[in-house]
Amino acid sequence: MPTATVLNDDPRAEQARRWAFAALNLNDAHFAPASADASFRRYFRIENGGQSWIVMDAPPATEDCRPFLRVGDLLRQAGLHVPQTIAQDLANGFLLLSDLGRQTYLDVLTPDNADALFEPAIDALIAWQRASQPSVLPEYDAALLRRELALFPDWYLARHLGLTLSGGLQAAWQGVTDHLLENALAQPRVFVHRDYMPRNLMLSAPNPGVLDYQDAVYGPIAYDPICLFKDAFLSWPEARVEAWLQLYHRRALAAGLPVPPWPQFKRDAAWIGLQRHLKVLGIFARINYRDGKPKYLADTPRFLRYVLTVARQYSELTPLAALVEAEVLPRAGFAL
Repeated sequence: MPTATVLNDDPRAEQARRWAFAALNLNDAHFAPASADASFRRYFRIENGGQSWIVMDAPPATEDCRPFLRVGDLLRQAGLHVPQTIAQDLANGFLLLSDLGRQTYLDVLTPDNADALFEPAIDALIAWQRASQPSVLPEYDAALLRRELALFPDWYLARHLGLTLSGGLQAAWQGVTDHLLENALAQPRVFVHRDYMPRNLMLSAPNPGVLDYQDAVYGPIAYDPICLFKDAFLSWPEARVEAWLQLYHRRALAAGLPVPPWPQFKRDAAWIGLQRHLKVLGIFARINYRDGKPKYLADTPRFLRYVLTVARQYSELTPLAALVEAEVLPRAGFAL
């Protein structure tokens, strides 16, 4: 594909191309979109003579490259495989990175190879958590947890479904929110990638390559494990999810991480997973209506299924199950 065809009517892409070519001392090379994500970031791949690089375009008005660089250093120091930064232009929001490959875990995972691929992902996660120290990353505190949970009633319920909580429904939602926050804040605290899922893990040598870590925080130890196995774009049978969580738990204990006994950890993972799934429902609605990216809404049934599975298992969360069954599913137009 000629360079010019991917840059028509895109002066920012042309600016990124010129900057990256200068940084690499290239006169010409193949330059094409590599991927985009749910934020305003996007990525281009440069290919020349059997080599390839990635250009991150993160518009400074909406994105900040500095957390990506800072967290990347922490991950690298912990022994994880992350992109190397070759050049940076923070004023314009451009990073030139090494290329970890073209295949994500999401691209290649099957029921037959999942055990073999998840094992190194678990080991990398444990290495990341073992490197944890306080006061390095932002705290996953009550204020942040509440802001995330508010995305569900504000964007998914009110904006997407036209359901405004009031009276008994609002009281029920507030009670569930309080329970989830209490659990999250009581968990042992470690470094949290916050999006440690197959879409952000690359099939590479060594496995896995890790991406999209700029939002990392210091927070609940069960967050990343449940994120890995209860994914935004992929579902597994509950028995396999539990087996992988038990594998993580055993290895985390052996590594000296402060995981609680298995019954408590299983509950912690379910509850912090529920917090995440409610947040993501809100995010998927927000990026549809605010950012014009409708494709993510197609995955909302998966998240409502996650929500119901957990909410039906714990008496404290029964009001949430009732809310979803009585109010959400009829408006959403599908049954679970």
